[in-house]
Amino acid sequence: MHENDIYGHVLTAAFTVHTALGPGLFEHVYQLALAHELRKAGLQVAEEVAVPVTYDGQSLGAAYRMDLLVEGKVVLELKAIDGLAPIHFKQLTNYLRLSGHKLGALINFNAVLLRGNIHRVVNGL
Repeated sequence: MHENDIYGHVLTAAFTVHTALGPGLFEHVYQLALAHELRKAGLQVAEEVAVPVTYDGQSLGAAYRMDLLVEGKVVLELKAIDGLAPIHFKQLTNYLRLSGHKLGALINFNAVLLRGNIHRVVNGL
């Protein structure tokens, strides 16, 4: 399945979760619910995926963890905060760069309306 097709499923699942739960919960609750919805749609979902970092030819280990990786292709970074800052976009961009994945989504569930709080981030797609 192509990244764009996976992204469509992510959007559907994110709106389903947000409609059911609304804003105001912890990020981890949304992560569990979103993973559940995506699995119900028949997609493979890995949670808390380690992102190894290399510096000067030396492995620094798994310094970071992606919230969700869907079908081994699309990285999801989830937030439940008052507002996104530029550093949140950079965080997802770094995950994509370090892992070699091409597409990611930054989703902030702590909003009255989810529309406008899902951001597509690409890395050479």
